[in-house]
Amino acid sequence: MTEEPRQYRRAATRRGVLLGAGMAGIGGVLAGCSTAPVPYNSNLVGAIPHDEEVPTPTPAADGETSGILLADTSEIPVGGGKIFPEDNLVVTQPVAGEFKAFSIVCTHVGCLCDKVANGTIDCPCHGSTFTITDGSVVTGPATQPLASKPISVTDGKITLM
Repeated sequence: MTEEPRQYRRAATRRGVLLGAGMAGIGGVLAGCSTAPVPYNSNLVGAIPHDEEVPTPTPAADGETSGILLADTSEIPVGGGKIFPEDNLVVTQPVAGEFKAFSIVCTHVGCLCDKVANGTIDCPCHGSTFTITDGSVVTGPATQPLASKPISVTDGKITLM
């Protein structure tokens, strides 16, 4: 192996080292600002497109709102819940016989929550979690609760009002 002549060798300068460290720091900051993959049914920032909002209930023959049939009560586990992505909704059963409904649109940047586990509704984008009892924030970065949605439970059927 031959050695390069001294005039072609370059020693690290303080300026070069500081520039390299600065570029590495900028790369770290930019990587920290990135998000997880965007969930299904959302746009590039994870927000639900405006033309895909929750369907509006249709009036019944007697003029009252019939609502949207979501599920049988037996489909919602006690202490858990079920996601209805087509309606941008989650229905939970915190205790036996008590049913709640919330929007699955995370209040942080609008990603769609996609899982109910261990008493929480979970957002895959930045890790926010919300309680199944009232939709309040358990862990951030979200700071606002999930929006509550009106439902009715009649004869073992859950209906979005």
